[in-house]
Amino acid sequence: MAVSKKSKPQTEETEAYARLVATIPEVELKGDANPYTSLNGNMFSFLHKSVSMALRLPPQAREPFLAKYGTKLFDGVGPVQPEYVAVPADLLLKTEELRPYFAVSYEYAKTLKPKPSKKNG
Repeated sequence: MAVSKKSKPQTEETEAYARLVATIPEVELKGDANPYTSLNGNMFSFLHKSVSMALRLPPQAREPFLAKYGTKLFDGVGPVQPEYVAVPADLLLKTEELRPYFAVSYEYAKTLKPKPSKKNG
């Protein structure tokens, strides 16, 4: 079977991310080379090329998450992304423990202003 040049080989992390996304049937896993989730044009989670996960959380959930897991705001490339927390690698593999935070992230995405589509037509 031919593999797309854009596709990444499946890793334990990409499989764990896919399992997490599947916990909410309405959410579609997008991006072959750079997996992410979005709603109305607003990304709310992604798996960075370093195979670390970022999760967009509302302010009331962000600080408790950072404290509980001893992590920080996501800093992948360039400036720190203030709404995204870095998900610890071991937590990414614990789908059931991470699942409530993913649900909070999805609910938060529902409250964000839709971004206009860049598609023509």
